[in-house]
Amino acid sequence: MADLSVIWLTFKLATIVTFILLLLATPLAWWLSQTSSKLKPVIGALFALPLVLPPTVLGFYLLLLLGANGPIGQLAAFLNLGPLPFSFAGIAIACAVHSLPFVVQPLQNAFEAFGKRPLEVAATLRSSPMTTFFSVAVPLAKPGFFTAAIMGFCHTIGEFGVVLMIGGNIPGKTRVLSIEIYNHVEAMEYTQAHWLAGGMMLVSFIALLLIYWLNYQSQSRR
Repeated sequence: MADLSVIWLTFKLATIVTFILLLLATPLAWWLSQTSSKLKPVIGALFALPLVLPPTVLGFYLLLLLGANGPIGQLAAFLNLGPLPFSFAGIAIACAVHSLPFVVQPLQNAFEAFGKRPLEVAATLRSSPMTTFFSVAVPLAKPGFFTAAIMGFCHTIGEFGVVLMIGGNIPGKTRVLSIEIYNHVEAMEYTQAHWLAGGMMLVSFIALLLIYWLNYQSQSRR
């Protein structure tokens, strides 16, 4: 039963983080795909930083930012939201930061793939930028949205280092699947570890299969 509560908490975390990521990453990816600003390489590198940083390094600095003396921690205290470290909200913020490039890059690639021509045609028909985005860009980039959502969801499910740094290992609150597997291995409970690890491998395989199938379907229609 303990593992079931961990599975529920992990999927709840991944669902919430994926929703947050799509909201944050869509305007960022759109801007990166359309801009010719000299700041584009700097902004792109800044938001891709979690790809190359060790999770413990990222987790350490997030802990400082979210802590009682950090700017985000002080803002949370001002808004009476309670302490963020070692809380579900804290690990959701940390996972969103760590998984952000896994959502931004598929969306940016999808926006860049259809080129400028559909947007120019919409502009000649006096379509507003907002209407063009939702009526032209989003439908054309639909496969990219599916890929981004799957990547963000799966990366959050497998997160370990950042969650451990920000949330610790609190049952029912911050203990997620990856940490539970570590707990089982540490306690020499290999059978339970096999069940959880095998389940994560199966979910990851199905997710990748879905991405490849969607890409294949998208290319077949061209």
